[in-house]
Amino acid sequence: MAFDPATLKFNDQGLVPVIAQAEGTGEVLMLAWMNAAAITRTLETGRVTYWSRSRQAFWVKGESSGHTQELVDLRVDCDRDCLLAIVQQTGPACHTNRRSCFYTSVTGEEERELMAPMVE
Repeated sequence: MAFDPATLKFNDQGLVPVIAQAEGTGEVLMLAWMNAAAITRTLETGRVTYWSRSRQAFWVKGESSGHTQELVDLRVDCDRDCLLAIVQQTGPACHTNRRSCFYTSVTGEEERELMAPMVE
């Protein structure tokens, strides 16, 4: 059966959240957004393309940093309102130069950083 992005439940801005997960380890790398065109570009090119809400433009992960995401598998959740991109990540996924954007733990009322920025 052919996939049609129009079958997804987009928010009022025409976007759907996308969780990027590392192939092999299952580590959650980041959360970003895609519109229908970004999904189509990602599937056609194999390079994960998001929609930047701040710039109102396509954002090919790693285009400027070299920290690319190659698509391995794109999965749709049961409600069709969220995507999971299984990716091969090159370099850190986070703009803070960390492997994952989820590097802060909150326990009770305390925050602590779980990982330092990567050294290149």
